[in-house]
Amino acid sequence: MKDVKIAFRKPIFPISEELQQYLEKYNRTTKIQFLYEDLLRFSDSVNILDKDGKDTLWLGVMYPEHEFKEIEANLNKIYTLLHSDGDTATLPYLKVDTIDFCTFGNSKPFRVRVRNILNDNYTNFYIKQADASRIYGLELEDLLSPNRINFLIYKNTLIEEHILGIPGDIFIQKHMLNCTELEKAQISKEFVKFNERCLIGLLGDMRSYNYVVIPIHDFDQVIYRIRPIDFDQQTYEGNLKVYLPQYFKENNPMVNMVLEKLKPSSIEQYRKEVRSQIVKRVTSSKNRFDELISIMKKDNIAPEANVVELKTALQKFTYDINFKYCKTMGDIIETGIKFVLRNYKKEY
Repeated sequence: MKDVKIAFRKPIFPISEELQQYLEKYNRTTKIQFLYEDLLRFSDSVNILDKDGKDTLWLGVMYPEHEFKEIEANLNKIYTLLHSDGDTATLPYLKVDTIDFCTFGNSKPFRVRVRNILNDNYTNFYIKQADASRIYGLELEDLLSPNRINFLIYKNTLIEEHILGIPGDIFIQKHMLNCTELEKAQISKEFVKFNERCLIGLLGDMRSYNYVVIPIHDFDQVIYRIRPIDFDQQTYEGNLKVYLPQYFKENNPMVNMVLEKLKPSSIEQYRKEVRSQIVKRVTSSKNRFDELISIMKKDNIAPEANVVELKTALQKFTYDINFKYCKTMGDIIETGIKFVLRNYKKEY
């Protein structure tokens, strides 16, 4: 199977005034005066290695003592905003253990670990450069998928909660072979559903290290869920295969397991289940979805050539002529969802 290549790094798109108003309306913004650039003032760094001694591409960063106290105070406030609606009662018990910086990826994120000194429990969150297309991806994930997403915006700064789970590449390397045959069949089903959700929501670049596998213990069995953790490649690329995780070589073990464990009829049934669930979610949050899409349709979040390439591919894929009239990535998302709505009514 040939690998899908992404040739160029996606630029960061500014947040439009309309999108900013939408975020404020739905409590996605914060007034805490702390910027991504404040974390760039680190004075030293060290490479972070994993348990096997391999470079993780993250740097542990350090700050001058007088600056760190101010940074820590602000990061602790951000933690309370994410997890306790800004309740300051816990602030005296919070400590920033580590701040890590990743130079790999478009958003160049900082990972912050905050520990509660009363019980030694810790929580991670991320601070990134705010990017309009990434925000659309987060919102669409929240609206269309079974997963809720918690994030905040302050000017050009994006604050994201940590998504728990085993990184897909680690799961494939170290855990998948130890799964029972029944568990492998269940994971195969989840990968099919994940693949379908990415296509409908046009979330791209879901290589194995951009999603997590979440094991959930349920009575006498373990069930698995798959959810994305990186929303950088939301409706940007023109190549349709970028939006199908099955085409990335890093996911070949998952794809091979699907082909081994599931019959074509079962695969189609799971795809229909996803479409059914998305229709129900769109219907139940129609006003918010329509509001987001109307803003997205006006936003320039991809080159015109990418829009033309993607709408042409989707027209051939679905035989829906409505894609022909799309002018923006927002138009394409709307047309795709309407296609699912129409076909859902026919199938059910």
